[in-house]
Amino acid sequence: MHSPRGFRLVCVTALMAVVAVVSPAAQRSAPGSSAPGQPAMAPLPILTDVRIDQKLDLPVPLDLTFVDEAGKNVTLSQYFGARPAVLALVYYECPMLCTQVLNGLFSSLEPLKLDAGRDFDIIVVSFDPGETPAMARAKKASYLKHYQRPTGEAGIHFLTGRQAEIDTLADAVGFRYAYDEAIDQYAHPAAVTVLTPKGYVSKYLYGVEFAPMDFRFAMVSAGEGKIGTLVDQALLYCFHYDPATGKYSVAIMTFVRLGGVLTLLGLMAFLVVHLRRDRRQNSAVASTATGIR
Repeated sequence: MHSPRGFRLVCVTALMAVVAVVSPAAQRSAPGSSAPGQPAMAPLPILTDVRIDQKLDLPVPLDLTFVDEAGKNVTLSQYFGARPAVLALVYYECPMLCTQVLNGLFSSLEPLKLDAGRDFDIIVVSFDPGETPAMARAKKASYLKHYQRPTGEAGIHFLTGRQAEIDTLADAVGFRYAYDEAIDQYAHPAAVTVLTPKGYVSKYLYGVEFAPMDFRFAMVSAGEGKIGTLVDQALLYCFHYDPATGKYSVAIMTFVRLGGVLTLLGLMAFLVVHLRRDRRQNSAVASTATGIR
């Protein structure tokens, strides 16, 4: 049989190992080797100005005035205060990319229990000052045919505006686009911006397809506790948002920490029980020895 002292030494050693894993110092990852460099390709001159300059945690000017799909003047502040919003900068006569972004956005909403107009707003703004409310109205109608939620009409907004307001809004969210006179089209990034109820930039989602999980987590995070369930809030702790990709992934270190903490508590409880049992045994032995004498 192993001696009690030797057994306790093993437990203490295990405790120290777990603490080392859970401690922040042990969580610093070593520098990884970088991937081999790819051959540089010279971009088209116009594309050098097309990008997203992230403006995370910075405010959008809510006093900007636009025109909605009904032809009414509106300010951005009308769409904020109660719930988060997703902002899509597009132009309605875009031959391809803008439609793909909007298709991807609305497709990601289908499986969600969150509703536009109740849990969040969708604000689509044309960055072409020549486009009209009639174009915005037609575009909105085409998407409402597929997004048939009771609150959709009130929570989805298609706007047009003047160049000054468009530029101010685009600059506030870091949306860099350019007009190509040669083909009479705009070059622009494929992304949407998630805003808090107070109008601050919270997240960016990139591409033309948005995973429903990414969209839901982005809304719950931006909602500042106003939307989503307790389960959603707990899951946010277990998933990590990567600003570079605009996607969420499992936070491995979170699970390592949780596992380490649970193991630590289990070892401590086991050690306490073992020490108490040793004390009772030693006390019984001492009492027996005293009785014999």
